Amino acid sequence: MTTEQPAVAIIGSGIAGSALAAALANAGVPVLVLERTEQFVDHVRGEYMHPWGVAEAMALGLHGDLIESGGNVISRFVGYDEVYSSGEAEAGALPLADLVPGVPGALGIGHPMACQTLFDAAVRAGAHALRGVEQVKVTPGESPEVRYVHGGTEHEVRPRLVVAADGRESSTRRQLGIELEKTDPRIFLAGMLVDGVRDWPTADSVIGTSGDTILYVFPQGGNKARLYIGYSIEDKTRLAGTDKAKMFLEAFRVDTIPDCDRFVDANPAGPCAAYPMFDSWSDAVVADGVVFAGDAAGFSDPTIGEGLSVALRDARMIRDVLLGGEDWSKKAFTPYVEERAERMRRLRFAAKVFTDAHIPLGRDAVSERRRRSDMMTQDPDLFMLVASTVCGPEMAPQSSFEDEIREKLLTPA
Repeated sequence: MTTEQPAVAIIGSGIAGSALAAALANAGVPVLVLERTEQFVDHVRGEYMHPWGVAEAMALGLHGDLIESGGNVISRFVGYDEVYSSGEAEAGALPLADLVPGVPGALGIGHPMACQTLFDAAVRAGAHALRGVEQVKVTPGESPEVRYVHGGTEHEVRPRLVVAADGRESSTRRQLGIELEKTDPRIFLAGMLVDGVRDWPTADSVIGTSGDTILYVFPQGGNKARLYIGYSIEDKTRLAGTDKAKMFLEAFRVDTIPDCDRFVDANPAGPCAAYPMFDSWSDAVVADGVVFAGDAAGFSDPTIGEGLSVALRDARMIRDVLLGGEDWSKKAFTPYVEERAERMRRLRFAAKVFTDAHIPLGRDAVSERRRRSDMMTQDPDLFMLVASTVCGPEMAPQSSFEDEIREKLLTPA
């Protein structure tokens, strides 16, 4: 058994873990990063970063790394729907480059590439990062303990703080007996990375509803794009079978989004996978000597694309506590705990309203979807709710996140 004594041990080197490691190491904090995998792989998630997440990447000093590694700046978001003409949709496009001061727009980047970029940034900054780590065991307390196996040898460290950033299925969370609360899924979301996309404007991301399907396009630069389709949870076997990639691409043969059929002929460049969409959260994101970050602390419903932004906000807020003074106690993280709880509550509400606006699906529900869509742009509270998903959940007033707002959306005049 060997012993090393970092100030901070970070379990997991995804977006939150590696971003925090890089920020702390750049500030001279001794950091140990423990990562289970030898290589980041495509899990069909985390490919789009809203402008408020880009602002967090900038605050962490990591935005330039993401751009240099191939991140694609997205300056316009267009919401198409068969209830509108394409001209109406484009006239109401969101100018993503103009919404958050100093932020050039949203960011499209492959999740494995983003993780590797931030991991490399942490290593360059001086973090001690290990891959292929097994059997990680965390004992919380005033002097927390981490045991792990690497290269066949058991190691033990006693850092001042453990940051658990080990993903949705966090083993640290299970070890500490922390359960996540979850919403009931209403939408299945399937995704796939494609290459060979012909002449799609790389600065444009879109969402379009056609029939019983919600379509998403997030360009990643060059000829690549991450595509998603959303559909009712009741149709969860829609992509079952060996031809699911072909069936997935065929869903883009629609008139709702101009020139959308070009995706039908694109080349699959990654796995095609589908997941039920739901929110998860916990009030216990801090224990004695342990702080949870990113998906390990609970995650936002991916239908509104907040995962990367949430992870980077977590990393920035934890960094600020650790660099702000000598007090690294559980109490010192109270501002993080309170802000995150309210942030995730607001995003849960936003995801619920987003789903309300797109369901009921199907051509028989066009008039009702038109009414709801009009309300989302005409009602001030609903409009600010939509804006909060792009600019940051704290940017909208409290009144945008009350049940009365949702009831107004769901109740025909």
